[in-house]
Amino acid sequence: MIKFIFIALAFCVSLTTSAQIKLPAVSPAIEITQQIGLTTATLSYSRPSLRGRKLFGEEGILVLGKKWRTGANATTKVAFSNDIEINSQKLPKGVYALLTTPQEKAWTFHFYPYEKIPYTEFLDKEAILEFTVASQKTSCATETLSLHFDALTINSANLVLQWGNYRVEVPIKINEHEKILANIEQELSGPSSFDYFQAALYLHETQTDLLLALNYIQKVTQDDAALFFQVYREALILKDLNRKKEAVEAAKRSMELSEKAGNDDLVRLSKQIIESLSE
Repeated sequence: MIKFIFIALAFCVSLTTSAQIKLPAVSPAIEITQQIGLTTATLSYSRPSLRGRKLFGEEGILVLGKKWRTGANATTKVAFSNDIEINSQKLPKGVYALLTTPQEKAWTFHFYPYEKIPYTEFLDKEAILEFTVASQKTSCATETLSLHFDALTINSANLVLQWGNYRVEVPIKINEHEKILANIEQELSGPSSFDYFQAALYLHETQTDLLLALNYIQKVTQDDAALFFQVYREALILKDLNRKKEAVEAAKRSMELSEKAGNDDLVRLSKQIIESLSE
């Protein structure tokens, strides 16, 4: 009897620990990913609603002059894939915890290197960046906290915080002009030596078009900066085209470059080409 009771209790405990009641979140989580220029910006936070409450005051949700997590539940997280300027201050690329301090006419933004810890533990830490931005009063109240990106251009945007009758806009600037010009110049200048090598490698390995493979590889090997494995590939292609004298010359160059690079395998393989074609 005692054994039966023990088994029944264990079964009930098992049911209790394994069962999970799924309920809708009072403050649902959201993640926003926005492309600004070449930079990816991401916001992750939970969205509390007023639900008949005041935003500030004795019975308000927030306390003026007190830092809060800028959302509900977990600490609000913001990430940028490249360095940016936010409110005319530099912020390195990375992932940050975002806390804010609301005031009557302005909000202060605090950025901390992100850690998966309760937001209260950030209160005693030193922020990597802080600034204060004037807030706007709106005639129409926003029921649910909204953090989003607005006023998008090819190199700028605004980070917007809006809740109740308050709206705060923080300007973001992306300094990618030099990088974009470099990308344009590279793309318009034609394929790189790596592109030609990859194409030659494919054409040779598949025995698709050896003459075209040779044309591509020699666009690479004609440069004094050609690498040992690239010259070795030229020797292989010339050998398969039965252009023995040229193949031997390429193999000798490949052997010399391989010796300088300390690659014994390609020294040996280059030598094999020379010996096989010298018979």
